[in-house]
Amino acid sequence: MSLKGKTLFITGASRGIGKAIALRAARDGANIVIAAKTAEENKRLPGTIYTAAAEIEVAGGKALAVVTDVRDEESIKAAVAKAAAQFGGIDIVVNNASAINLTGTADTPMRRYDLMMQVNQRGTFAVTQACLPWLKKAANPHILTLSPPP
Repeated sequence: MSLKGKTLFITGASRGIGKAIALRAARDGANIVIAAKTAEENKRLPGTIYTAAAEIEVAGGKALAVVTDVRDEESIKAAVAKAAAQFGGIDIVVNNASAINLTGTADTPMRRYDLMMQVNQRGTFAVTQACLPWLKKAANPHILTLSPPP
């Protein structure tokens, strides 16, 4: 089965697993929406939505880089609207953006806990909800939700 011509809306696709999924789909000729926050290079974490978009285009896909914060409902709605306008719809949602803090319960500050809940749970729900109208129109819609380690 090919992803040629399918549109994937991938959160956190500027690097890591999200970018790997995007590049694989791009080799089939898919349209990739890179919905992530990283618009500027970070010394600790290389890669931006723009460098990922360039790699996706080289791999054979079409890319749309959209600065998106999955904690912000308006940011999500704007990204989904841009994706649908650019590619005519959304066929697949990949909820890949995540936040993790590998400390024990006693050592986890509430601000870190809140961030993990906002990104991992609320963000996933909000992105899925915003994409549903387009997924309902797709011939074979899919939602893939990834998770950080427990």
